[in-house]
Amino acid sequence: MPQSPSKLNDQERLNWLRLIRSENVGPATFRDLLSHYSTPYDALEALPELARRGGAAARIKICSIEDAEREYQTCLQFNAQFIGMDEPDYPRHLRALDHCPPILCVKGSIKTLNKNSIGIVGSRNASILGSKLAGKFASELGSEGYVIVSGLARGIDASAHKAALETGTIAVFAGGVDKLYPSENIDLAQQILAYNGTVVSEMPMGWQPRAKDFPRRNRIIMGLSMGVLVVEAAKRSGSLITARLANEAGRLVFAIPGSPLDPRSDGTNHLIKQGAILVTDVSDMLENIHPMSEPNLPFDSLNEDELPTGIPSKPTRDVNTDMRQKIVSSLGVSPVDVDDIIRFTDASAGEVQLVLLELSLAGRLERHSGNRVSLIG
Repeated sequence: MPQSPSKLNDQERLNWLRLIRSENVGPATFRDLLSHYSTPYDALEALPELARRGGAAARIKICSIEDAEREYQTCLQFNAQFIGMDEPDYPRHLRALDHCPPILCVKGSIKTLNKNSIGIVGSRNASILGSKLAGKFASELGSEGYVIVSGLARGIDASAHKAALETGTIAVFAGGVDKLYPSENIDLAQQILAYNGTVVSEMPMGWQPRAKDFPRRNRIIMGLSMGVLVVEAAKRSGSLITARLANEAGRLVFAIPGSPLDPRSDGTNHLIKQGAILVTDVSDMLENIHPMSEPNLPFDSLNEDELPTGIPSKPTRDVNTDMRQKIVSSLGVSPVDVDDIIRFTDASAGEVQLVLLELSLAGRLERHSGNRVSLIG
């Protein structure tokens, strides 16, 4: 991949879209494919053979040119656009994540995407006090120049968006940008766009959000943000998923403490016990955020020397049968570190990455945080 962002032409953008919309191609697999093949078109051509070598039970489904063109035209008709991770308009905070979404569908202001941002998340069943706190923090952070990122859910999300309309806010969808959920917030979404805010999704146009799509949305909320503030959250909630992802990515996690008698505060109080930064005022956040707000620090664009461990500089195109079997046999249903696989098998990094790529395309591999992988049981 190129060392510095550059614009895709229409054909390249279409091939990127075809590749990410093909079966078993997620962000990590997409990136690995581009490290092994010079163009997305070459990667598309290689998909059937790679999946076969990985043990796919059936021929892999590749997104057709017609389907990609149809989605592309739908996007344009909806006054949205696709931005690839190697393009200059792609959010620099998000690009710094391992396995960032290869393509974002964006409607509204592009400039907002690359401003310093803070995520605010919390309970859908928010208390009056929680809603007021979310609005207060969003408004005051906005006045300090920070864009507010949230998921446009009812409760805390909606309160944060409303308070940040005039200073800038980004809403991340779990479905396509044309499939707002919940529908009760359609007026708020229109207000966000009217105030030069932005709506974002990695999902296809027309995609109806499912329960398992919301953690993916939460990953983008976190990825766009320098830090995440949790206002109210039960012990089992999507907000805690966002906080966990932020912590794993080295982003700041802030939490407002609440009454131990209110279940909506169980999650925030637990986060504080686990090391989240306790905040009662915006100044508590600013003293931690300001040192990170200098241009290009710490989220400047990745260069080739900063690619994740294990991606070969000279791509491997095949692995002999014995070594492939040795690598596959080293895997199980419990996650293991990719570097440990390399040491255990005496294989090269390129050989291990190629076999993992084949298993991913065959639908047999699950990827975990911390560069870990496991077989799907």
